Amino acid sequence: MVSDNSSLPPDFLSGLRCPVCRSVLDITPALFRCRSEVCSISFPVVRGVPILLNEMNSVFSIDNYTCPKKTNEPAPRPGWRDKLRKLTPDVSRNVLGPCNLEQYADLLVKTSADPKVLVVGGKSAGAGFDALLARVPPIRLLETDVLFGPRTMLICDSHDLPFEDGFFDAVVVQAVLEHVVDPYRCVDEIFRVLRPAGLVYAETPFMQQVHEGRYDFTRFTHLGHRRLFRRFEEISSGPVCGTGMALAWAYRHFLMSLSDSAPIRNLMDHFARLTSFYLKYLDDFSIKHSGSFDSASANYFIGKKSESILSDRELIRLYRGRM
Repeated sequence: MVSDNSSLPPDFLSGLRCPVCRSVLDITPALFRCRSEVCSISFPVVRGVPILLNEMNSVFSIDNYTCPKKTNEPAPRPGWRDKLRKLTPDVSRNVLGPCNLEQYADLLVKTSADPKVLVVGGKSAGAGFDALLARVPPIRLLETDVLFGPRTMLICDSHDLPFEDGFFDAVVVQAVLEHVVDPYRCVDEIFRVLRPAGLVYAETPFMQQVHEGRYDFTRFTHLGHRRLFRRFEEISSGPVCGTGMALAWAYRHFLMSLSDSAPIRNLMDHFARLTSFYLKYLDDFSIKHSGSFDSASANYFIGKKSESILSDRELIRLYRGRM
């Protein structure tokens, strides 16, 4: 169940801390142990990935990752529905993510010679993530998630990030904050692990239906997203996925809601994709207009850690929509 070959990059080991009490960890190939005599919790390494969770403050437990039935089962083979879905056009499209992350990567290399970047929810690469990968090195990435994945280097819960204060130069959190129970606590943790003037890049849904089932909790308007990052100075923000995508998602989920039968819902899913996928391409035009601030599928924020806090009176002056 445990592995003797951790995939964690060595240059990040010095910044690791116990997710429960934030004490220094004793690190061995197969086990990480808190040095605090009061805490003394041990954290296993599974499949080469350290599992650093504060179980008292997470919906996940370490047993979720160490149980043989859950960690050793072979991945199910794709069924005909999965194969058909790959042949059906997707209704989603991240319009500005790639250029946003190009801008973000430029900022990073200008502010640090070898920036350390924490990726929260990084089991797979998000839209535009190649812009960061193309700069490695000098950019150094630590990709974390609550799930095993092709890029997961560390399992941790963003409610209790297992790092010392001010360790990172930047944080990337794409399509994650809708899936956490307390996004405000998670952003406070992002703030804590960033150095002074450290950078954050976030993308979070607004007009999207539930995805990831029971692990889906919150949506944010543009201003709501800005308030979430009120301890950061804004560099740039706005819609990242447009109104065409929002319309296609609504249409697809409307059709799927007409039946509880799995085969019928699957048929409706494919029909919706085939008849609405083109809407996402209209976002190249709609996302440029102020009305998209009121109805975008998702919003982004690029910001810099600040010593001041954006007040709610200042917040409402930042409205850029048309309502």
